[in-house]
Amino acid sequence: MDAEQIKAVKRMQGFIEAHLAEPITLSGLARAARYSPWHAARLFKEYVGRAPFEYIRQRRLSAAADKLCAAPRKVIDVAFDFVFDSHEGFTRAFTRQFGISPRQFRRKKPSVVLFMPDRMRSYYPQKPKGTAPMKTQPSSQVVFVQIVDRPARRMILKRGKKATHYFEYCKEVGCEIYEQLGQIKDAIHEPMGLWLPKRLQRRGTSVYAQGVEVPADYAGPVPAGFELIDLPPCTMMVFQGPPFDEKNFEQAIFSLWDVMKTYQPELYGYEWADDDAPRFQLEPVGYRGYMEGRPVRPVNKAKPKPARKKVSTTPHPSQKKAPKSGTLQRKR
Repeated sequence: MDAEQIKAVKRMQGFIEAHLAEPITLSGLARAARYSPWHAARLFKEYVGRAPFEYIRQRRLSAAADKLCAAPRKVIDVAFDFVFDSHEGFTRAFTRQFGISPRQFRRKKPSVVLFMPDRMRSYYPQKPKGTAPMKTQPSSQVVFVQIVDRPARRMILKRGKKATHYFEYCKEVGCEIYEQLGQIKDAIHEPMGLWLPKRLQRRGTSVYAQGVEVPADYAGPVPAGFELIDLPPCTMMVFQGPPFDEKNFEQAIFSLWDVMKTYQPELYGYEWADDDAPRFQLEPVGYRGYMEGRPVRPVNKAKPKPARKKVSTTPHPSQKKAPKSGTLQRKR
């Protein structure tokens, strides 16, 4: 990891943020990086995990989502604000990134994972210093870390019996649950694999479950064998690994878990708050990278800790590496 190269990439990111609503060219990025256009693009992809213009598109769409939520604006006006040439092109790109059209987003204002700028992104070595990387893996990976505030909402949930990970859950209740959850029309996010906090667990049921979030006022149907629970507002720290070849989805999950085990949210003024909400994993899809979220709370709002309480060292169930087939897998 070269310090000068990292500074060059950060200069490019700063240039992008300063010109997000203006046309950006590779030559402009190269001038900010102080490298040739070819070398600047290569460095950006190496350290950020995305090509420069893919990164720019995702940042513009996230900024557009913020603007649609903040004030009543015409979709076409927001599209032009962020250098999209047409309403149709903007709508296609927005829907592809967030799973909902800009018009529906403006009306419903759902919670979505936004692509965040450099402020909340961390570069982490995959291996400790001095440890030789595996020959089959790159020596480092970029992990995007995002803070997402979740409002009060409800969740349609299907519990297992003793499952601690996806494949145990499939053996207990079947692998079609994810597909059933994906058919719920009023869902505000895609289905999730979940590790439930103790307060949401029931005697004789599993730590791991699957569910989908719906609005706080949801009063629609609940499939037989599922249940509807209330979730209070919370803050999630969402980790997103780099894109991966889908045949290597297990390595993508384990690599992200390695980062999460050593991540220190205190550096950003937060601490883990596993009792506040379920920890979640999204379906591992190669083009977007593996994503997982863990609840946090600001340090100055932490619940008081009793004196002399012995802290458990039991790892979170997600940190116990499952058998090779023990992770959420796309259904082929």
